[in-house]
Amino acid sequence: MAADIFPRKKPSNTNTTAVQQYHQQNLNNNNTIPAPNWQGLYPTIRERNAVMFNNDLMADVHFVVGPPGATQRLPGHKYVLAVGSSVFHAMFYGELAEDKDEIRIPDVEPAAFLAMLKYIYCDEIDLAADTVLATLYAAKKYIVPHLARACVNFLETSLSAKNACVLLSQSCLFEEPDLTQRCWEVIDAQAELALKSEGFCDIDFQTLESILRRETLNAKEIVVFEAALNWAEVECQRQELTATIENKRKVLGKALYLIRIPTMALDDFANGAAQSGILTLNETNDIFLWYTAAKKPELQFVSKPRKGLVPQRCHRFQSCAYRSNQWRYRGRCDSIQFAVDKRVFIAGFGLYGSSCGSAEYSAKIELKRQGVILGQNLSKYFSDGSSNTFPVWFEYPVQIEPDTFYTASVILDGNELSYFGQEGMTEVQCGKVTVQFQCSSDSTNGTGVQGGQIPELIFYA
Repeated sequence: MAADIFPRKKPSNTNTTAVQQYHQQNLNNNNTIPAPNWQGLYPTIRERNAVMFNNDLMADVHFVVGPPGATQRLPGHKYVLAVGSSVFHAMFYGELAEDKDEIRIPDVEPAAFLAMLKYIYCDEIDLAADTVLATLYAAKKYIVPHLARACVNFLETSLSAKNACVLLSQSCLFEEPDLTQRCWEVIDAQAELALKSEGFCDIDFQTLESILRRETLNAKEIVVFEAALNWAEVECQRQELTATIENKRKVLGKALYLIRIPTMALDDFANGAAQSGILTLNETNDIFLWYTAAKKPELQFVSKPRKGLVPQRCHRFQSCAYRSNQWRYRGRCDSIQFAVDKRVFIAGFGLYGSSCGSAEYSAKIELKRQGVILGQNLSKYFSDGSSNTFPVWFEYPVQIEPDTFYTASVILDGNELSYFGQEGMTEVQCGKVTVQFQCSSDSTNGTGVQGGQIPELIFYA
């Protein structure tokens, strides 16, 4: 922090190059010292300590890190390690200090241990997607809280529907409630993407149960059912069982009854769950009766639909109007840019409809960030001639990060003129989310901040 407030004088290019060379040598455990007076090359104690990182020079302890068959022997310096970690301090200088020259650490990956050492020696945080969880484990084990916080921040930044289920499992293991909450936000809003991801099949049984119980899961129940069967097949492989129907049901256990099968659409049940073989004949008959009979049988399955998430609507115009010669559509693009101050998930747009009675429109909606398409969909909507807005949805909600401008676009095709917005606002407070708007260069049909189409952003927060 102090370095940010009080800028330091940069070392000369020669010294900078030498430091970089030493760091690369030390990463490879290639500890050649080119000059006897190497200390004179570095003006600060931090830089001199950094030379000792992964360096056998003056090392008074060695660690054999990693599981059997994949170990790496790494040098250490007790004083430096004890200054950086209370666990190392107790290990080397406490009442029960170990007087060993070599310490085995089979439960930590070598790359993660090196990342932790680099932080302790060099005051540098060097994280990678494939090792960050292992580094978090090491930082937690050796009580290096600032590194652990950096790992959690890295995970939150890279959080997506593809990895949210796995990170949910890990966040509970590491007791990181903030990360757990972020994972739930993604899983709830992008439930179908999360359930269809490969990572869903890698979660443990306890996490599976917590997801299947989730009241706010924003997914069709048939998608939940299919995801549970996919998990069961992989779990059979983990337990070295043949992936038969009987074994899938066995590994699912009571979690099967957390799937709200009676809340499925009848077609989804008849063509999916009923023919999957995972249900007994009696269960299948009882669920069919549940759909059709006046006197419904008792079921072990939860029969109350999930609440899901309630979408919020950010309306950016204070009024709307219509005129005899606008708003007209001839395949041109209406577009606006927006930014939010909190992570949200855009589910769709609210659009104006016909000002000349009932009419149908074809709408191609699109969401981009820096020219990259994040989501798009082609659908139709029917307007009743009122000045109300009509929702058009993306196939899946799109994750939006804070403090970055995104481009919302729509190309409408319809014979009728429509209403259009007026008195547009550059900033709108919608619940706990602040949304800013600015004009987009993609807009070729007249939409801007002050007026036009795309009156609403529909999102989950």
